[in-house]
Amino acid sequence: MRRLSVIFTFLGLLALQTANGQNAYFKMGQQAFFDGDFKAAVAHLERSCIIDSTNTSALWMLGYSYYHSQNYKKSIAAYNRVIALKPADASAYYYRARAKAFFAVEGTQPDADKEKYLLGAIVDYTKAIDIDPNDTQNNQKCYQNRGIAYREYGEFKLQPGNKFYDKVRGINSLKASINDLQKVLADDQSRTDISALIDLAKQRLADAAAVPARH
Repeated sequence: MRRLSVIFTFLGLLALQTANGQNAYFKMGQQAFFDGDFKAAVAHLERSCIIDSTNTSALWMLGYSYYHSQNYKKSIAAYNRVIALKPADASAYYYRARAKAFFAVEGTQPDADKEKYLLGAIVDYTKAIDIDPNDTQNNQKCYQNRGIAYREYGEFKLQPGNKFYDKVRGINSLKASINDLQKVLADDQSRTDISALIDLAKQRLADAAAVPARH
């Protein structure tokens, strides 16, 4: 139920196009999507999107299904297509950001891609917030995940031996992480998970401040 709740919150699937007039692959993909069978949803929705490349509902569900199948690169590509058709879809930016963040920290990524996708995630979370700054509930999720992305980017910039090492940017990113996470905690003081994330970012910040700057 929690997964479906997230879907309803960000997509408003109750307003999806009706089954009438949709191709058969869309109908099967939609059913698999609601059933949580994301592997089957991908198979059907890929075919649906070949038949109708402008169906943003099918593309959105395809991106989400890729995301939950841990195929983050294809999820990003699907949400790229959604955003090209619906540039004010905050939920597409949110899930593209999540896919970028996960893709960035996969162990196989070269450093250049880690930087690209972590920064891309931060930009997308910011865009999702800017689209509807008054949507407090959804924006709290954006702040939380952007805070995590800022911390991961800060840690990346502070890694010894990293050719992208930049102490100033690393420290600024850790500070931005703390700022975002404190916004979430201010809204709900019972969030011990957020308190733990803040403590972790503060510890990383203290460790970074103790390391002499490179010359």
